Amino acid sequence: MKNKLLLALACLLLCACGNLKNQTSPNGKIELAYVGDKAQNHAFKVNYIGENGAIEALDIPVVGVLTSNEWGKNLTLEGVSKANYIKEEYTMLTGKRKACSNEANEYVYQFKDSLQKEIKLVFRLYNDGVAFRYEIPALEEALIKDELTTIRIPEGRKRWMQTYDQGYEGFYPESTTGKITTGRNRSQQWGNPALIQVADDVWTLISEAGIEKMHSASSWKNDKVVTDYKLFLDKNEKPVSGDWFSPWRVVMIGSLADVVESTLITDVSPASRVEDTSWIHPGSVSWIYWAYNHGSKDYQIVKKYIDMAVEMKLPYVLIDAEWDEMSNGGTIEDAINYAKECGVKPLIWYNSSTAWIKEWGAPGPHQRLNDPEKRDKEFAWLEEIGVVGVKIDFFAGDLQETMAYYIDLLECAAKHKLMVNFHGAAIPRGWQRTYPHMMTVEAVYGAEWYNNAPVLTPRAASHNATLPFTRNVIGPMDYTPCTFSDSQHPHITSNGHELALPVLFESALQHLADRPESYLSQPSVVQNFLSNLPTTWDDTKLVTGYPANHVVMARQSGDKWYVAGINGKDENNTINLDWSFLADGEYEVLIFKDGGSKEKPWTFEHIVSTPADLFNQIELLPRGGFVVELRINKIKN
Repeated sequence: MKNKLLLALACLLLCACGNLKNQTSPNGKIELAYVGDKAQNHAFKVNYIGENGAIEALDIPVVGVLTSNEWGKNLTLEGVSKANYIKEEYTMLTGKRKACSNEANEYVYQFKDSLQKEIKLVFRLYNDGVAFRYEIPALEEALIKDELTTIRIPEGRKRWMQTYDQGYEGFYPESTTGKITTGRNRSQQWGNPALIQVADDVWTLISEAGIEKMHSASSWKNDKVVTDYKLFLDKNEKPVSGDWFSPWRVVMIGSLADVVESTLITDVSPASRVEDTSWIHPGSVSWIYWAYNHGSKDYQIVKKYIDMAVEMKLPYVLIDAEWDEMSNGGTIEDAINYAKECGVKPLIWYNSSTAWIKEWGAPGPHQRLNDPEKRDKEFAWLEEIGVVGVKIDFFAGDLQETMAYYIDLLECAAKHKLMVNFHGAAIPRGWQRTYPHMMTVEAVYGAEWYNNAPVLTPRAASHNATLPFTRNVIGPMDYTPCTFSDSQHPHITSNGHELALPVLFESALQHLADRPESYLSQPSVVQNFLSNLPTTWDDTKLVTGYPANHVVMARQSGDKWYVAGINGKDENNTINLDWSFLADGEYEVLIFKDGGSKEKPWTFEHIVSTPADLFNQIELLPRGGFVVELRINKIKN
């Protein structure tokens, strides 16, 4: 009997291991192959199955996780589970799409280490990519010491990657090498997300999701071998135990449209932990800082931005840093009361007091949110006086302690019905689903930098035409767009380019950064467009584009589509358009284009058309742009 049982177990193991190279996504386009030796060297390759056959989209030459109590050493592959089909429909309050589908085949690779402890590597194969994470059942208390995950990117392959910065405020330049030769960061460390062109129309975008309080966030280092990017965990100082799991390593795979339209980051993230979401209302915001760095200290300037919100029918005003020092006729309480009297909902700013602190000259208010009791008292006060959201700034990198602080802030904010905007912060990693009141995150080299240095002026157009393929794919991005006048440093992008940005850049709270007099001097059709522009979407489509060259995106809200495009080049750019995403029928169409001169900065056209009769080509000015608003009049049966 014993021999028969052992034989049966051996047969099961052989069956499990015999199918290692045949794991596929539900539609068969993503294929996972185990290419290790089952004993010491464990590696995987992910293929994309397209019209021209299989293309290697992802090479993972090393996997593994190590703990401080020596778990995870010398792994041996024991087997792999049969496919577990996952199908879940969920709804997002914010983001690129309301109705989302989490559909994947899940495979669990079961390892034993030298202590005979079980280590699992869970792969989910999606139709548009792959996600994987480590799981350790019944872990005895220990620190997560290291994760060995390595991704290989051959030299010569095009990539758009940001050298690591704890505020994720940098550019994504096109490169064909993993060597860092310029800039402040020479440590060969790279931030998420990373975009790689694998073949002519096969792309991968690498990031992560599913961060909990027990995790630090991660970046990538290729300081040993330039082609091999090893996952780098930021500081983990709190021991973990029990059934532990890592964050998900997420790789979107397919055409550029597949990548841009993907919801993998939220697919793998936990469902909403906020039961009542009726108080969460996305919208546009009147924002003071771009034009007046210290404007929130001045009650009269704050009133001017509240008045702008009234005039432009914006639901929100953000009162930024230093409101605790407000003078010139009023206090923060006076400003909040004035906003409420005007029918405008106030948001206010806080220093997280973890990175740039009072002793270093940072603006305040300080130290109001760090202690749990003080935080609860502060948020209760905000709820009482009618503040509906907070912007919290200057966070200390990707540390485990900082990740826990983010979640503590989100949990307390939900308790007091406060929407949240994180600035000077890490990239979004799926919290927009788990905590749907997290409306937006900076983590971008945005329009604020026109204040600080002349660097953005010549690079803005190409940078803006890269962000929809990189940073903004993974979650909301508070770029603070749409400026027609100049800040401390000028912008040379056109009016059409600027008007396109709040459509191109997804953010549930869209902070309009320009001066009141600049917006209110625009033609009424432009003002009306900004007044009525949604900040969340029923659907998103990439119409055409290539990083830094150009991008055209279409976003749907109700019976309207908004199509926006920008030129990332310093010369004219002719763009071909495909309107096939529109249902066949009749549309009322409003077209915003550049006029081409200071005397005539705009041209407008209002027509009724079918998709077949719309223009299929447009020539954009250097650093130019356009917007088309389409309302459905009649759909053809």
